[in-house]
Amino acid sequence: MARRHRPRRGSLAFSPRSRAARLFPRLRRPATHAKEPGLDGFAGYKVGMTHAFIVDYRKRSTTAGQEVQVPVTVVEVPPIRVVGIRRYEQTPYGRRITAEVWGDGASDDLWRRLPVHPPSAPSALEQLAAAPGDELRLIAHTQPRLVSSVGEKSPTVFEIPVRGDSIESRLRYAREHLGKEVAVDELAKEGEFVDVIGVTKGFGFQGHIQRWGVKLQPRKNSKHRRMIGTLGPHNPSFVTYRIPQAGQQGFHRRTQFNMRVLKVIKDPRHDPVTPAGGFPGYGEVRTGCLVLHGSLPGPAKRLLRFATPRRSVVASVEKVDLRYLSVASKQGA
Repeated sequence: MARRHRPRRGSLAFSPRSRAARLFPRLRRPATHAKEPGLDGFAGYKVGMTHAFIVDYRKRSTTAGQEVQVPVTVVEVPPIRVVGIRRYEQTPYGRRITAEVWGDGASDDLWRRLPVHPPSAPSALEQLAAAPGDELRLIAHTQPRLVSSVGEKSPTVFEIPVRGDSIESRLRYAREHLGKEVAVDELAKEGEFVDVIGVTKGFGFQGHIQRWGVKLQPRKNSKHRRMIGTLGPHNPSFVTYRIPQAGQQGFHRRTQFNMRVLKVIKDPRHDPVTPAGGFPGYGEVRTGCLVLHGSLPGPAKRLLRFATPRRSVVASVEKVDLRYLSVASKQGA
């Protein structure tokens, strides 16, 4: 007699489903080797979602070339401020810092996050250029005071890899931007792709049914209905990771690959994007923002990291034909 089979209960995707180590994800990937030097990442605050009408740019889509309605996500991206430069060398024990330079022009709120370093001596730039290592990163921080809806004062400090085909061009780019503000158009322009790294919305400790979507037990089950039937066989005599069990759901670090930038809005006062009554849970967009095709991880006001795409994508278009961006109320007002 043939063996009876059934689909497994629950997906093992993204296992183990552990809680993220920090609210703001780090960028672990190395910089890309592009011809022109530039930033390899950025950061922004998730605002919310709306819809837009565009001409479908996907060549293999059944609606290619036609006007379609698509969901879009708005991310507010105020300029970040560069306060330092670090040079790394790859060793058998991982990356190590070989040179570090700090500049002036830091935000007045930087002391809330870390001790403010005094500007380095001019000789530090010479030591930076002569130090070993091929990886160069900028030490930057956000400016949350420019975003009225977030409600925090302490900036977030992070490192951004500098991309480029040669170390000389990357050093020149880093020196030019030390102590200055950098806008999001240094990373991506309309029609290009970006990777988005964020932490999803957390739901805390959840049971088997909610966490894995397994089937309810029959009505006449002897104990409970919202439980799994068995933890596994006697041999092996331990519970394997394939068994769906209760635990943490949500608040996971996730990466969205190849998100198309539909529109870059530098001044929302002249190009409004806020719907009537504001975005639910966020409010009004007052600084520059990105409009991305699709949904992004995390709730409103969560800080997201952007990076140049690492997976192969179709050729970027110069500009997406965006016909209409909805600013209608999302609250029924």
